[in-house]
Amino acid sequence: MAKIRFFPQSSTPTLAEVAAWCGATLAAEADASRVVLDVAALDQAGPGDLTFLDNPKYLDAFRATRAVAALVAPRHVQAAPTGCAVLVAREPYRAMAMVMAKLYPSATRPEPVFQRSGVSLAAHVHPAARLESGVVVDPGAVIGAGAEIGSGTVIGANAVIGPGVRIGRGGAIGATTTITAALIGDRVIIHPGAHIGQDGFGFALGARGHLKVPQVGRVIIQDDVEIGAGVTIDRGANRDTVIGEGAKIDNLVQIGHNVVVGRHAVLVSQSGVSGSSVIGDFAALGGQAGIAGHLRIGAGAQVAAAAGVMTDIPPGERWGGAPAKPIREFFREVAAVKKLTAADQAGRQAGHVDPA
Repeated sequence: MAKIRFFPQSSTPTLAEVAAWCGATLAAEADASRVVLDVAALDQAGPGDLTFLDNPKYLDAFRATRAVAALVAPRHVQAAPTGCAVLVAREPYRAMAMVMAKLYPSATRPEPVFQRSGVSLAAHVHPAARLESGVVVDPGAVIGAGAEIGSGTVIGANAVIGPGVRIGRGGAIGATTTITAALIGDRVIIHPGAHIGQDGFGFALGARGHLKVPQVGRVIIQDDVEIGAGVTIDRGANRDTVIGEGAKIDNLVQIGHNVVVGRHAVLVSQSGVSGSSVIGDFAALGGQAGIAGHLRIGAGAQVAAAAGVMTDIPPGERWGGAPAKPIREFFREVAAVKKLTAADQAGRQAGHVDPA
């Protein structure tokens, strides 16, 4: 079957153009006029494809690649196979990302699926909403009274933008997303099915029943944030929930009320942050990590996948396990348990331990 691309390619650049796009250095013996037809993985690349090597685990695949050119770190240049031009980059993966963004600009954010410009006749925009020129609204979308949306932003099919919500310029709101009680900056990407600004989980618990606490805060999302599909971000209870500039939030993440996520923090899929916790700048949460309420994860800290965090983590530290602890301590405990298990099994096999 013929190869089908869902994203149109902008051009077929020369190696010189590719190098200029990402700041790579073309090896002296390479032909700068050679054309790149597409991009591909090391093991799937053909004679016209550009590939990259970032992880030495794939050195064997790099040595066998048929790609016309590859982005590689200086230490791996000599491993390039004959016929594969080398573009030297300090961070090959980042360089490849820059090239792919130039080749496939429509793949960098949710695009309109019905029309390339204007507001669909099948959308519902309140007369008191304000849309700047250049906003695209797909069928079924609902935009409430007093909402404001900046130029170049795309509102996907069946998305709901609540009353008074403000969305900046150059953003993208995926299909079926709902946004209420939120102020959103420029160039924010929100993928389909995200829900932002709904009630936080707030109840005054008691023996006579649980009394709902009104959630009267907002969600503030700063510039250049990206939010994955199915993410939920609750509005604040008595203060704002804040997502800092450049933060990247993977699919299916839950963020509770009053949480503050720092600048350029990374939250990986299925992680959850309970109410009133603070995630520091450039901190990272692994998949399925859980953060209890009212905690502080320091700037640059890293939390391993599936960790259960029940205490503050100092800046720059790496923690793992449940309950979470410094990663070296966690690994020592795992090794000790493994050693005890091995000794127990050896004893049973030798007949020294009664299986009963």
